Amino acid sequence: MQNELVLLHGWGMNQGVWQLILPELQFMHNDTVRSVDLPGYGNNQTSPKPYTLHAAALQLSNQLQPNTTLMGWSLGGLFALYIAKHWPEKVAKVILVAATPLFAEGDDWPGIKANVLAAFKEQLVTHREKTIDRFLAIQAMGSENARDDIKQLKQLLNEFPAPQECALTAGLDILQQDDLRDTFACCPVPIRAVFGRLDALVPYRAVIKMKVLKHDFEYEVIDKASHAPFISHKKEFLSAVKSML
Repeated sequence: MQNELVLLHGWGMNQGVWQLILPELQFMHNDTVRSVDLPGYGNNQTSPKPYTLHAAALQLSNQLQPNTTLMGWSLGGLFALYIAKHWPEKVAKVILVAATPLFAEGDDWPGIKANVLAAFKEQLVTHREKTIDRFLAIQAMGSENARDDIKQLKQLLNEFPAPQECALTAGLDILQQDDLRDTFACCPVPIRAVFGRLDALVPYRAVIKMKVLKHDFEYEVIDKASHAPFISHKKEFLSAVKSML
């Protein structure tokens, strides 16, 4: 039975990031492919108060058909995992893109250093535009056409309303504090993933640890890609996802 494919973007972004690969995904997947905005981003200007992963994921889950395939990039990956665990009737499969169940570095977990996330949060308050630009530059790192990728990304993102301040701050809190390793390990639906080996935000060592947590976890790594493989290495990304769908 075919099922809808729903794409969830990452922090600071909106559904515009998927526009470059939407036509190919629609061609590959014989059912509807939809990109949706996380609460407080793009066209989804209704955000829960207080903004927590649970409240925002619940809001998103209400927009899903039963048996959806959820593809979540970066922060969107945490949403996909959370929805799959708590509302499994809505999710047939999860495809993570450059996402781990825990983004923050810990004693036994490679991830983003606390000071990097704290600095992002501080800069967000004073220079929102510049912070998002810097984040985009990190996304395209490792790409042979980084400058063009960033330019194209910005044009696509600017077609949608800017994210709400509360959604940006809450998103960083979720990346900093939410640990979904147990959720990932006990998730009742199949989980697949695509990573970039040069990803500065999701170290390859974390991918190895994910495999230890969940033995039936299957993933592909794109050697020269960074945090946004679907932008920097579109062809390789689509070929990896094709078998997962």
